[in-house]
Amino acid sequence: MVSYNLDKGQHSVYSLYYHFIQVVKYRKKLFINDAIVDFLKMKIREISETFNVDVLDIECDKDYFNMFFKATPLLNITKYINAIKTITSREIKRNFPEVRNELYNNKFWSPSYFLATSGQVTLDVLKRYVDSQGDNNEGI
Repeated sequence: MVSYNLDKGQHSVYSLYYHFIQVVKYRKKLFINDAIVDFLKMKIREISETFNVDVLDIECDKDYFNMFFKATPLLNITKYINAIKTITSREIKRNFPEVRNELYNNKFWSPSYFLATSGQVTLDVLKRYVDSQGDNNEGI
């Protein structure tokens, strides 16, 4: 039997994990300064608290960040991601004005992003479970 760490709402039980990647516009290498990276991570955590999102991990490379987070079914993901992009862009430019010299048309983030759901089981395990339904098998 597979063990799950499930979250509970008033009328739901869920497990919602996401992997989010956001790239700097034109792949500018803006995250070479540890102070900017630390500031970005702090701002993302602050924004996430207001959306009731649990940030599990954030890591940066020179021109993007990766984030793994957990949310409730009530999260408006588009609004959340737009808040992260808008607020971090504004606050980094305000607190690190030298960044503006690297930007084209004052644009910080690429308009595109990557978002994937990530559960507690692999896709292969989930497929085997679904495939086993209706059979006389015990499943997983």
